[in-house]
Amino acid sequence: MNPSAPADAGPQARYQAFLDAGAFRIQRCGDCRRHVFHPRVLCPHCGGQALEWMTPAGTGRVYSFSTIAAKPEAGGDYNVSLVDLDEGVRLMSRVEGVPPAGVSVGMRVRAEVRLDDGTGLVVFVPEAQA
Repeated sequence: MNPSAPADAGPQARYQAFLDAGAFRIQRCGDCRRHVFHPRVLCPHCGGQALEWMTPAGTGRVYSFSTIAAKPEAGGDYNVSLVDLDEGVRLMSRVEGVPPAGVSVGMRVRAEVRLDDGTGLVVFVPEAQA
């Protein structure tokens, strides 16, 4: 576990501590071996309590996306994407490195951790660019 998260921190705090340290982690159940996301204290598949933190491959496909229109002075248009990781969990994030019109359903992407004022977040880039 990341040393910046207290040992008794909840799963969301641990997840964020990993991100803040530049590491992307998800949970896997030690009982049914299925991956879990969002961070939890019980496995949503089998109810098991043996959730372990692991490093996913970080690769997946865009399941769905939406382009959000924004004024240029506010950063311009951007996308909000649902990405299915190869481990079988779905995350909401954005795809960077291509214009919003370049994002497509089924696009292969790879996760990257970005720091924004010291706070880590997961974004995706097209796999060909990673």
